[in-house]
Amino acid sequence: MTFVQGALQIILGIAGGLAVGSGVIAFFIVLDIMPRLAQLTRTYKKSRAYEKAMILGSVVGTVADFWDIYLPFPKIFTWIPGLFCGLFIGLLAAALTEVLNLLPILAKRLHMSVYMFGLLMAMVLGKVTGSLFDWFVYNR
Repeated sequence: MTFVQGALQIILGIAGGLAVGSGVIAFFIVLDIMPRLAQLTRTYKKSRAYEKAMILGSVVGTVADFWDIYLPFPKIFTWIPGLFCGLFIGLLAAALTEVLNLLPILAKRLHMSVYMFGLLMAMVLGKVTGSLFDWFVYNR
């Protein structure tokens, strides 16, 4: 690997991380997904704990992925984190249904209603392109 290739990989990695991090922050914090999730579960007083758990989980997951940390538990114990992940995703989906009309409201406020189809197609094509790149190019 040349210096230029390494530098390009670093730049693309940082850019991708910033893009994903910005999306997560916009999704969870700006759109008030976590407070809505706490409201749905009637645990509003613990919404700060939810946010702290998400941050801690992100940091621990990133560190474990980068440093290839492996915990030698039997496979039978994988149901525990799987259960918590499933619960979180289910509750998050319930909270997301409340925010589902975000794109029409955002397009109206930004006076971009005439471009709504283009915005949706850009998101769809970006997701498809990223997935195809990941499956066919990156995972070789």
